[in-house]
Amino acid sequence: MQRKFFRDDALVLRTHKLGEADHIVSLLGRRSGRMRAVAKGVRRTSSKFGARLSPFGHIDLQLIEGRNLHTVTQVVGIDLYGRRITADYQRYTVACAISETAERLTPEEHEPSLRIFQLTLGAFRALSDGTHPSPLILDAYLLRAMGAAGWAPALTECALCGRRGEHGAFSVPAGGCVCRGCRPAGSTHPAPETFGLLRALVSGDWKNAVTTTQQVRNEASGLVSAHLQWHLERSVRSLSYVQRTQPTKHVLDRKLENR
Repeated sequence: MQRKFFRDDALVLRTHKLGEADHIVSLLGRRSGRMRAVAKGVRRTSSKFGARLSPFGHIDLQLIEGRNLHTVTQVVGIDLYGRRITADYQRYTVACAISETAERLTPEEHEPSLRIFQLTLGAFRALSDGTHPSPLILDAYLLRAMGAAGWAPALTECALCGRRGEHGAFSVPAGGCVCRGCRPAGSTHPAPETFGLLRALVSGDWKNAVTTTQQVRNEASGLVSAHLQWHLERSVRSLSYVQRTQPTKHVLDRKLENR
């Protein structure tokens, strides 16, 4: 049977060891969607493209199509963000949460999702550049990715009646902000600054987002995580490891030693 080759540019979401020298690589392709492939011999020191298949990189690759797993035959690095991301524990935990979310939001293999691909690429690039706080990059990614999946929380109108305004309550089951008349039992009442931060992250208003306090950021991230996991109907395990505040050098060194 003639082997079928195909090519795509993709993001490396994560890798798993296979045997003594190989890796299974989870990829998010621009045109091919989420897929898995075997990279043979990448754990050997003589491997030509082992480093290019490290997590969080943007690569161009050629694969042989397989029934369950493809096989990587060529890899060219486009932007290898992994080294800069993994050098910082906070960025690393955020990148892991982004990768896991991208996988959860693309449940069907080989079903293209260009918007999720673009958002994930942009998040990895932003983490690598370090121009914004990593936890804010994560929450901005989650909000926009939920929007791409059709689960965006209502932030400028009531999720139940559609009445526009800056309402003071938030209900995850209802779908976001709720007005006084629609507010269901169990709704939370975040600070007005928390709603402002959520709207800033959706719109890309980083000037205002970065001026918020840690308390406001923590409250916003709690709402974002709860909203995401409600719609996924399962937890995103990596979120529990995200370091929301910048660790001291002593704590960072200890955590990196235990990785």
